This record gives sequence, C-alpha cells and structure tokens, in this order.
Amino acid sequence: MKNKKTLSWIGTIFFTILGLVYIAPIIIVLFNSFKKKSFINLEPFKLPSAKNFIGLDNYTTALNQYGLLKAVGWTVFITVGSVIVILICTSMCAWAITRVKNKFTNAFYLLCVFSMVVPFQMVMFTLSLIADRLRLNTPWGIIIIYLGFGAGLAVFMFCGFVKSIPIEIEEAAMIDGCNPVRTFFSVVLPIMQPTYISVGILETMWIWNDFLLPYLVLDINKYKTISIAIQYMKGSYGRVDMGAIMAALIMAVIPVIIFYLACQKYIIEGVAAGAVKG
Repeated sequence: MKNKKTLSWIGTIFFTILGLVYIAPIIIVLFNSFKKKSFINLEPFKLPSAKNFIGLDNYTTALNQYGLLKAVGWTVFITVGSVIVILICTSMCAWAITRVKNKFTNAFYLLCVFSMVVPFQMVMFTLSLIADRLRLNTPWGIIIIYLGFGAGLAVFMFCGFVKSIPIEIEEAAMIDGCNPVRTFFSVVLPIMQPTYISVGILETMWIWNDFLLPYLVLDINKYKTISIAIQYMKGSYGRVDMGAIMAALIMAVIPVIIFYLACQKYIIEGVAAGAVKG
C-alpha cells in the first residue's frame, strides 16, 4: 500500500510539473500582453509592475490598428461554416458507407482513410493553383477545401460509431413510413450525438488554429484569419509591435482553450463510442 501511495504521489508531482511546463509559455505571453513594448524585450519574464504596465492598450491597438476584429470575424465564419458542412456531409457519408455494402463504398472508405496519411505538403502547391482557378480563394470557397481535408478523420470516426447502432432501429423507422433521409435525420443523427460533438471539437480546434491552408488559398488582400493577421503584424525593416502581437496571441488562444476545457469530456466519450464495433 505504501509503495502504491508513493507511486501515486510521484505521478501527481510529475504530471503537475509537466502541466506547468506546458502552460508556462501561455502565462508568459499573457503577462507580456500588459507590458509596454520596450519592457517586453528587456524583461520578458518579469511580472507586470507600475513601471511597465500599460493596461489594455496593446489589445485596443491589435483590434483597431491591425484589424484583428475583422480577422476574428472571418475566422469565426470559416470555422463555424466548415465544421457544420463537415459534420453533415461526413456523417451522412459514413452512414451510407456502413449500411450499403459493395465495392464502391469499401473503396470510398479506404480512400477516406488513406487521405489521413497523405502529408499536406504533397498537395499544397497544386491545391493553391486549383483553388485560384476555381475561385475558391474566398471564405466561402475554403469551406469546401476544409471539407475535403477534414473528411478522412470524420468519416473514420462516424463509421466506427454507426457500426454500433442496431440496424433494427432503422428498419423499424422505415416500416413506420420514414424514407432514408428522414430516417437519418430523425433516428440516426440523434443517436450519433456523442461522435458529432467529438468530431466538431477536433475540427474546430484544427480550423481555428490553421495558418498554412488559409495563407495558401485565401486572397490575403481581402480576407485574413487570426493567424494570418498576427503574421502580418510584423512591419517593414524588421519593426515588430511585440505588445500588440502578445495581445493578439492571447485573443487567439484563449477562446479555443476555454472551448477545449469545456468540451474535453465529450472527446473521450465520442472516441470511445466510435471505437465500438457492432
């Protein structure tokens, strides 16, 4: 018993230290976002004091001078739109793949799984060219591109969950007069709620934090996401407004951290549910 308690204490201390190591950079950025620019470079690890404290000026500068508020709006639009399209399309696709057994659906499922292992760097230049020619370089067009890149993981997770749903439930709905579309939205979709939440959380965190895909696809002169807007805060001749950048980083990171902490239990439930094979 003593050995188990000792190991438990050692594990607790280890993971506490590990957690502090991971969260330390965010805390440092948070503290520096309230400092004057000159003190951020000279005293990056010191707490804000009466000498270096600047209040919310860095935040107002990031929002007003660098147009971060507009970038937040485009990021929210792209994230919400992409997640909704991914959830609806991939869940219906996974249901059809699981229930319709033929060579086409098996091949399509394998293609979705294979897309998960293809590095983005292999297709990014071709993707950028095709997006320009098809006029997908807008916040509306990039939603279609995110559907293509997010479908692999989503279809994989949804298929695993659909296999655990008794087919007798769907057969009973069809006997009562439901067509396939109504059966999916009235019967299957409510049952898939745990996986819906898990996939939605994972896709939201990916799209919100993504930099490379919007940078390659979007018309940056018209549309900027948060990540791109922060990158463009660097001025000419190496001039960098570190105070505004620190404030922008906090405004970009804090929402997704709160979102993840509030929903992390649903990720575990959804992954566990999707791992069950009926």
